[in-house]
Formats: sequence, C-alpha cells, structure tokens
Amino acid sequence: MKIVQLNDSQITPNKIICIGRNYVAHIAELDNEVPDEMVIFLKPNSAISHKLSACHQETLHYEAELCFIYQQGRFSAVGFGLDLTKRGLQSKLKVKGLPWERAKAFNGSAIFSDFVSINNIDSSLSLELKIDGEIIQSGGVALMMYKPDEILKEILTFMDLQDGDIVMTGTPKGVGVIHSGSCFEGRILNKEVELVKKCWIAV
Repeated sequence: MKIVQLNDSQITPNKIICIGRNYVAHIAELDNEVPDEMVIFLKPNSAISHKLSACHQETLHYEAELCFIYQQGRFSAVGFGLDLTKRGLQSKLKVKGLPWERAKAFNGSAIFSDFVSINNIDSSLSLELKIDGEIIQSGGVALMMYKPDEILKEILTFMDLQDGDIVMTGTPKGVGVIHSGSCFEGRILNKEVELVKKCWIAV
C-alpha cells in the first residue's frame, strides 16, 4: 500500500476521492458544461506516486489541487496534489458516456506533497503551481463552486470515509501538458503564509 506524509507520521490512504469541475474558469477552458450536481470520482491507493511522469501510455496533463486528509469526521490536514490525466483518452470516454477511471485512476496518477495539520478551512486557503519558475495555476477555496465542507457533506451521503482517506477538491484554470524535464513547484498558502511547498522534476 502507498503512503503519504502527515507531519511526522506516515498515513496509508484507503482511497482518494476526487471532485471534478469545481472551478468555473477550468470548466470553460476545457469547453465542458457546468454540472447540475457535484462531480465525484475515485482513485485507488495504487494511484499514489512520488514520481511525476510526463507519459503513461500517452502524454499526461497536470491538474493542481487543494487536497485534504480525512480523520475523525473532518478534514484534519491539507496538502498540494497533482491529478494526472490522460486527456486524449478522457475525451474519448466522455464522448461515449463511459467512466473516466482509465484516464484518471491509473498507476502514478496521484502525486502529493507532505500534508500539514490544520484547525480550520476558510476562503484564504489557496494553491499555486509554478512550472519552470512561471506561475501557471493559482486558486483556492474562494473560487470553488463547492467548498470543502459541502464536499465532505455530499461524499458522506453515499460513501463511508476511513481515517487517512484523501479528498482532492478540483483544479483551477491553467491545466496542460507535462513536459519531461520541467520543474514543478507546488505551494499551499493561507493568508499569504506558506504552509506546504514541494518540487518535482517531470520524467
């Protein structure tokens, strides 16, 4: 089983719950429709990787996300995540009305920074992704269609969460192709204070 780092401890998520189409500008950039209800899909524990890959059977796209660890009935920690996507395959599956898992849940499709404990979540919590020194994605709770507390409430209407499960809350605009050799720098900010920072070199 794959692990993530939370403070000084290692956590083994049972599953990863992902929220799709949670930022209006991102919906527009992919020419999707605004959904009538929350879009939810899953990644297995086997999707977790510490290596950022540029290709897995086809070229991969990055999506930076605010991610939370669930513990004892609430989101207890925050981290930076990359939801890697086979965009070409996903587009074909969407046209046919088929599930996304082949394009979203493959091995290595979930990349995480360390997680840090948080006491509360408000609109000042945000992410920033730099690629080769340039800010490519930024956004956070203030821009979300569904806020973290709404997301948790909705998930729990149909699914039990286990302590250590991770929830990825969607991506702001600016997604794109991963190029081998590029330097990805992800940060989580709260009121401009850096909570988390992680760098990867795409391979």
